[in-house]
Order: sequence, then structure tokens, then C-alpha cells
Amino acid sequence: MAKKEELKVRPLDDRIVVEPLDAEVKSAGGILLPDNAKQKPQRGIVKAVGPGRLREDGERSAVSVKVGDEVVFGRYGGSEVEVGGVEYKILRESDILAKIAK
Repeated sequence: MAKKEELKVRPLDDRIVVEPLDAEVKSAGGILLPDNAKQKPQRGIVKAVGPGRLREDGERSAVSVKVGDEVVFGRYGGSEVEVGGVEYKILRESDILAKIAK
């Protein structure tokens, strides 16, 4: 069995590492989209979660997503980084708009 590779990025505070899902290649009407017409992906899978925001009383606030959740985030939110040839987005918890229910 192949060994699962551990992500080498550890987010701080309320930051979350998300692997964006691929952009749609077809429109809702079934038309194939060329590369320059594809929109930036707004959905992704959570790969790592920070410990939570540090409150004034010294306690940490719990983060509302966990590794493996599928989330929707703002198109231009967060920072894009590349680790081991894979592109990720690092977002604050407040940049996540919704969690996809399964």
C-alpha cells in the first residue's frame, strides 16, 4: 500500500490550507470552455487547519472546518502557494464562505 504523503505546510492561527478543485471545462449549457475562458476555482478541499484564532483572554477559538471538508471561498481571497509541485490557497477562516454538505 502506498504511504500517504504528509503536507509540509502548517497554518498558523485561524488560517486554512485548501487545495482548489479544477476549474469547470464545460459551461452549464454543455459548451466546452477554452483555457482563457475558465474562471478561477472557488471550491476546494481542506488539507490543513491552524489551531484557531487567539482571543484576548489567551484561549483559542475553535475552527469550524476540518481536514477533508469541501469548502467554497472567495474568488480572489487568500494567498496562492506551491508546495511539492501542488498549488494550494492559504485562507483565513473568514475567507471561507460555506462548507459543502455531503
